Amino acid sequence: MTDTGERSPSLRHATLPGHVEKGQIMGMPMPQPVTSIEELLALPDDGLRHELLDGDHVVTPAPSPDHQRVVGALAAVIGATLRAHPHLELFTGPADLRLSRRTLVQPDLCIIPVDPANRFRDWADAPVPLLAVEVLSPSTAASDRGSKRRLYRDAGVAEYWIVDIAARVVERWQQGDDRPEIVDGILEWKLHTASGSVNLPELFERAVGR
Repeated sequence: MTDTGERSPSLRHATLPGHVEKGQIMGMPMPQPVTSIEELLALPDDGLRHELLDGDHVVTPAPSPDHQRVVGALAAVIGATLRAHPHLELFTGPADLRLSRRTLVQPDLCIIPVDPANRFRDWADAPVPLLAVEVLSPSTAASDRGSKRRLYRDAGVAEYWIVDIAARVVERWQQGDDRPEIVDGILEWKLHTASGSVNLPELFERAVGR
């Protein structure tokens, strides 16, 4: 290579700043705390589930395939019953349900009373669900069984089901219960004029296998 006499700049010739001005510190910016429903809803979509549980911002990863299979299988069974009951509507997550000024939840599945002639068009206008269902994941088990259960109860949700895929049971909570009913066979339910049953062994086998 021919030497042109030019020298590449080196670190010893670089001019380094003597100090760093406030606001110029390198690094990732600290996220602002989320303490209100308005702040929560303003977050960009990142593929995660964001909830506000009595003012606490809770973020959980996307659910597993088996989680979604169980949600879909349960929705199919309950949805078949609700076809004859237009005043009850079945929703699967995500659904930004507001239980109070400081609480927004995204149940995996819920049944909400509706007026067929005047359906709500915004989640902010949705009535309190009659039934909320959460399918346990490792990242959600503590809140599903703890703070979220209490928040559903205090909001007046008539029934709350916690679906445990690993144990293949449903922990069923109703208003006034001190402990859940553990169901591993036929889960019979009644909400207003609608009633039905879920064969849990068949549902789990169909959704996730033996």
